[in-house]
Amino acid sequence: MRSAADPQQALSSGPPRAGFGLRPKHYREILERGIRADFAEATSENFLGRGGRAHAVLERVRKDRPIALHGVSLSIGGSDPLNRAYLDELRALAERIEALGISDHLCFGTFRGHYAHDLWPLPYTEEALLHVVSRVHEVQARLGRRILLENVSSYVEYRASALSEWEFLNEVAARAECGILLDVNNVFVSAKNLGFSADDYLNGIAPTRVEQMHLAGHSDGGGFLLDDHGSAVTSDVWQLYERALARFGPLPTIIEWDECVPALSELEAEAERARNVAMRVFLGSESPRA
Repeated sequence: MRSAADPQQALSSGPPRAGFGLRPKHYREILERGIRADFAEATSENFLGRGGRAHAVLERVRKDRPIALHGVSLSIGGSDPLNRAYLDELRALAERIEALGISDHLCFGTFRGHYAHDLWPLPYTEEALLHVVSRVHEVQARLGRRILLENVSSYVEYRASALSEWEFLNEVAARAECGILLDVNNVFVSAKNLGFSADDYLNGIAPTRVEQMHLAGHSDGGGFLLDDHGSAVTSDVWQLYERALARFGPLPTIIEWDECVPALSELEAEAERARNVAMRVFLGSESPRA
């Protein structure tokens, strides 16, 4: 489903690129002067339909930079039927802005028609694997393109799980022929909460499947880490990011910040830091963004 002109492929094949998620707090400033980053990420659900200020922002950014779409309501692991109306709207939006990628989370968030507005992890079993793979095939057929699935932060484990999270994610990507959006902060948070090695996680993922990365902040909940996207990326996560870059290559990276959102300039500086880390890992030096 990919061509040589695919923007995700083009973005991944050049020098390291970094950007950040579009947030309403910054809409006015973005409309005035655009963004200072290589690309941006839009939360899919915030931009479905047409018109309004949000779409003016999307069009303003798209004039200068590519945009990735990142969803939170696909519920690819859920038992409810997939929402085909949502998928049709998502396809129309992706085609209109020539989205460089469409991603969502490897989790479930719906039950009997109710949205939990949360990202619940799955039991890592063969039954769940077959279920998710079937649904990914259906989603990709409806969208007419491959999707990326992101690993979520975990706070509990299922006794029924027969695979590790990274083994499960790897198998989904291989069998469904989809890509992986590797959230480095989520790997770090889950590793600390559940007591596994973050490096084992990275080493267990096939490098050819990872196409994009996320970075974010977390907080200490006292006995566990909380993935709250409410602060700057921590030094431990930056270090893990360097190791992820060494394994997976200089992939496009997005800074996520959803709580206590800082000034636009601070987000842009975080994205520039991610770009410079990648430049240092691969080229041995930093350079200003082109």
